[in-house]
Amino acid sequence: MRVFPGRPYPLGATFDGLGVNFAIFSSNAHSVELCLFDKETATRESRRIELPEYTDQVWHGYLPDVGPGQLYGYRVYGPYEPERGLRFNPNKLLVDPYAKAIARPMKWHDAMFGYRRGSRAEDISLDPRNNAAYAPLCAVIDQAFTWGDDRPPRTPWHKTVIYEAHVKGMTMQHPDVPEELRGTYAGLVTRPVLRHLKSLGVTAVELLPIHHRINEQFLEDMGLTNYWGYNTLSYFAPDLRFASQSGWAAAIREFKMMVRALHSEGIEVILDVVYNHTAEGNHLGPTLSFRGIDNPAYYRLSDTEPRYYKDFTGCGNTLNMQHPRVLQLIMDSLRYWIQEMHVDGFRFDLASSLARELHEVDKLGAFFDIIHQDPVISQTKLIAEPWDLGVGGYQVGNFPVLWTEWNGKYRDSMRSFWKGDGGRVSDLATRFAGSSDLYQEDGRLPHASINFITCHDGFTMSDLVSYNMKHNEANQEDNRDGDNHNLSWNCGVEGETDDPETLMLRARQMRNMMATLLLSMGVPMISGGDEMARTQWGNNNAYCQDNEISWTRWTLTPEEESFLEFTRRMVRLRLNQPVLHRRKFLLGRECQRNGYRDIYWFSASGHLMSDRQWFDPYNHFLGALLDGDAIHEMDEAGCPLQGDTLLILMNGGADAVSFSLPHHRDGVQWRLIENTADPPPDAVPQLPAGEIFVVSGRSLCIFQMRVASE
Repeated sequence: MRVFPGRPYPLGATFDGLGVNFAIFSSNAHSVELCLFDKETATRESRRIELPEYTDQVWHGYLPDVGPGQLYGYRVYGPYEPERGLRFNPNKLLVDPYAKAIARPMKWHDAMFGYRRGSRAEDISLDPRNNAAYAPLCAVIDQAFTWGDDRPPRTPWHKTVIYEAHVKGMTMQHPDVPEELRGTYAGLVTRPVLRHLKSLGVTAVELLPIHHRINEQFLEDMGLTNYWGYNTLSYFAPDLRFASQSGWAAAIREFKMMVRALHSEGIEVILDVVYNHTAEGNHLGPTLSFRGIDNPAYYRLSDTEPRYYKDFTGCGNTLNMQHPRVLQLIMDSLRYWIQEMHVDGFRFDLASSLARELHEVDKLGAFFDIIHQDPVISQTKLIAEPWDLGVGGYQVGNFPVLWTEWNGKYRDSMRSFWKGDGGRVSDLATRFAGSSDLYQEDGRLPHASINFITCHDGFTMSDLVSYNMKHNEANQEDNRDGDNHNLSWNCGVEGETDDPETLMLRARQMRNMMATLLLSMGVPMISGGDEMARTQWGNNNAYCQDNEISWTRWTLTPEEESFLEFTRRMVRLRLNQPVLHRRKFLLGRECQRNGYRDIYWFSASGHLMSDRQWFDPYNHFLGALLDGDAIHEMDEAGCPLQGDTLLILMNGGADAVSFSLPHHRDGVQWRLIENTADPPPDAVPQLPAGEIFVVSGRSLCIFQMRVASE
């Protein structure tokens, strides 16, 4: 087979219509062999070709007789000296870090490790076995696809409502999705699922990781799987398990079709991406790709003992963001998913680890600088999970401009208030009004706060109010895994029950939390299935449960149908009321145009909050009046925004509160439009200002202001 020098860029396998250019970075290798395979079941390569050129630390060659569908991998030659951080082992077939498709998944076998497992020397010893029969295979792709008139919805942040979902879990139990499409990219955009998303009113779907990943060996040994997918092997290839038809080409095609279909409904696609670590684990992990290509370049190694890895992720390794080629890998991956796969944004898992230039988290690190300067990536939605497991890793509020953040402080404050903790109204007000304490100082706006109360990681909303203790027995770790900070919700009997009083209180608490989420300034994120009271039966760490524990259940009880309809109403209210999706912080300042403030805070008596009441440890009540005539903003057409004035009353205590409706204008009347304690009928009488309204314990009420002249 003829081999020409080719080009060092682009990295990966690139088909130009006549042949394929292969290029792979390694600064410490002595030589690199390209290994070609004839079929996915092959146990050995059909040909080995030494890449002839080495330019700018990139090994490259061009094969004119090769095209899309060609299966391949690499063998990289260099010293095996783990004590120096060098782990080259040419006996191991390696995945191209830039592979656009993984054609064959990995099979666990001792030959997948670069060292002899079970030897006294552990990872110091070199394993001589050829692993080609078990290793993943890459495939050369043809990127052609008919996108038609596909366009990104570009929903403004302040009008965004995010729905976090798992591709498989969302449709596996949907009775109206064809069985052969359940659990797939194609299944996610069948008419029944699209109708659900549209009727719910969400504007963006945030998908748990869809990059190709592997299952950890210990999970497979227990008959479990890495269901969530936070164990990435390839940053360019879509996960094969979500394709309805077999083959790597189907996975790429169906992913693109899914994006196109969601865009046609005005729904954006955000990917949860895991650039902080890889599936290769710590020094005792397998040699699959990066480790065998250039270990000290790709990973953060111990400064004193480079045999070992710095682990800020809890997963055994951390990608080396200090290395320009690692930064390039991530930037190229992000651009690929934007330009070739048409996604609209990214949620970065354990994003604090990406900022660790040395040891401390640096919010002005190279990773953020490069993204800000990139004309493609900087224009998408960027969401940080603003923590990792290292010292100083909790960085909520410290990410730079352009970034939004999962606001863990919002989650904790809202849970605490509705759980009944006293003295939390000051915190509640700050989070409700957009968390200006976290985001205003550096010029960011309320949309920098991604508000959530539950997510994939932890209890579902239904379980949050149903269990005081985690129940992770199915994970086979003796219930030791997962956090256990859900004590004393006081919602009656623990777990499943038929007690009507317990069920009523749980339903009310779910309405309280969902309503608060959708009324708060910032960007709300609904955890998929919460709108239908999905349960995991107390499992708060279901990462390994690819079964009914994690899958969304679509056959609903009347109570679950009622909660779904409540959630729909709350999303509609949010999107239809400008005061609920403002672009600027609520600061209680007066409007120069008419003298009204943007927000007024009320105590249980109906008077404005006093300084003492803000910090009263026994206070469980807060009222918020959002004035529709005090919006200092323009709409997209440049017209001053106006909307209804809303009064929101939140009572997190067990006792009822008698609230005097405020005199906000002459001739004011208040129309009750929602009451989580007693959902109102269609026709609700208007109550005059000064009327005493009883706010039940643990409930939230929403009033719409009407003036007599109206």
